[in-house]
Amino acid sequence: MKELQSYAKQFQKEMNWEINEENYQLTKSSLLNNYMLLTTEVSEVAEELRKAFNQTHALVNQGMEEDEAFKIAKKDIKEDIGKEMADCLAYICKIANYFDIDLEESFYTKMDEVSKRKNKDIIVNNER
Repeated sequence: MKELQSYAKQFQKEMNWEINEENYQLTKSSLLNNYMLLTTEVSEVAEELRKAFNQTHALVNQGMEEDEAFKIAKKDIKEDIGKEMADCLAYICKIANYFDIDLEESFYTKMDEVSKRKNKDIIVNNER
């Protein structure tokens, strides 16, 4: 993850896509804009999932077994959903880099915190 964040930081600098630090108002505007772009990319992940579910439904209506239909749909969206997730990751890295956050360290710290919670979610059929 450290390499990914470092790459993202350099890439964003080369593309002149850094968060503006000129003054508070421009920084605020830049952070909010990047946050909106991130949420747009997250919605594009949802759109790819919707495509997979719609394709699955259509294939089932044509007589295909549901699990097989979903395997096909999953394969069909793999490349595009990967691109959308990469876009999300780029914005997350950009914001993390701005705040000097080590995402790898933050991730493991958070997962450790979650694992120690007393009031854990009940998992039903491997769903969270």
